[in-house]
Amino acid sequence: MNPYDPRQQLETLESKHLLRRLAPLDSAPGIRIVRDGRELWNFASNDYLGLSSHPEVSEAFIEGIRKFGTGSTASRLVTGTSAPHTALEETLACAKSAEAALTFTSGYATALSAVPVIVGKGDFVVLDKLAHACLIDAAKNSVATLRIFPHNNVEKLDTLLTKLRKKHSDSRILVITESVFSMDGDLCPLRKITEVCANNNALLLLDEAHATGVLGATGMGLAEELGLRERVDFQMGTFSKALGLSGGYLAASRAWIDLIVNRARPFIYTTAPPPALAIAASAAIALVRSDEGKSLRKTLFANLQQLKAGHPSPIVPLIYGSEAKALDASASLLEKGFLIPAIRYPTVPRNSARLRLTVSAAHPPEAIAALSAALGSQGG
Repeated sequence: MNPYDPRQQLETLESKHLLRRLAPLDSAPGIRIVRDGRELWNFASNDYLGLSSHPEVSEAFIEGIRKFGTGSTASRLVTGTSAPHTALEETLACAKSAEAALTFTSGYATALSAVPVIVGKGDFVVLDKLAHACLIDAAKNSVATLRIFPHNNVEKLDTLLTKLRKKHSDSRILVITESVFSMDGDLCPLRKITEVCANNNALLLLDEAHATGVLGATGMGLAEELGLRERVDFQMGTFSKALGLSGGYLAASRAWIDLIVNRARPFIYTTAPPPALAIAASAAIALVRSDEGKSLRKTLFANLQQLKAGHPSPIVPLIYGSEAKALDASASLLEKGFLIPAIRYPTVPRNSARLRLTVSAAHPPEAIAALSAALGSQGG
């Protein structure tokens, strides 16, 4: 066997039902899509409010291109920072009740930029077991010692932090968790986590990626909903879910943001996002915080109630266990006109392959009713 030939690894993945292939859409990625010439209901995207095709956000993007062109042409510290970037960051800081904010090319880049600046050698990252891959990779890149606590288990977290603080009184400890967990759709016990962090002199980074736009009086996430923004040291999120765009952000104290600007390699050495994107993101945030945004959230949760009453977020998992069963379920629903890809290891733990259903405010009630019927007919 040629050690430079990747086909053996691909064959191994396929034998384990873990091989992935790109499957392009033939239409815009909305609620009603076309793939391979077939019209399908899309219950797989993160466009929770339908803003990816909202006219106000689209027009803001177009107008931004007219004024500032299609690209930023350089990194932020060279000539890549424009007035729309700083305006967006000021808007974010205000919306998140923070001193400052910084934007990035993606949520992944946000984590990889921030965490290795916040902690380093001799410090500790304490991470929820089901945290997103970007948070895991960022923790590993930081060179801090990584510790894991069982999913949403505050008692174990408290015990771990108490032991670490007793042994390492001068070390920096960063706890990382998510508001809404991306594969299970459950919420973290944020109030208890902030109390445990405060009692053990630990910093807290909260990833609000799937809560931004969805939770809170003005859609700014779980920390806003619970009145805890001032107790969260680092509020991280993205524009790529409910805001319908792309990019990431971090809201924190001015000193931390300034340090990240000076030390975060993925930020320093990456071309800045287009100014037009920043203009569109500002428009999306304004929309989310408006009366229309409130109305969209009301519709979203009404749709969610129709699909699964009492569930706390638009992410609804149907766990099958084996990869083969999840793939079969996905294929069966595809035949019935629903796009819901199977989610498999390593995105989720072994033996927990699933369908990850996502609900949007843009889904008409008849689509949700049809999906419920299709799931019922196959025992989902």
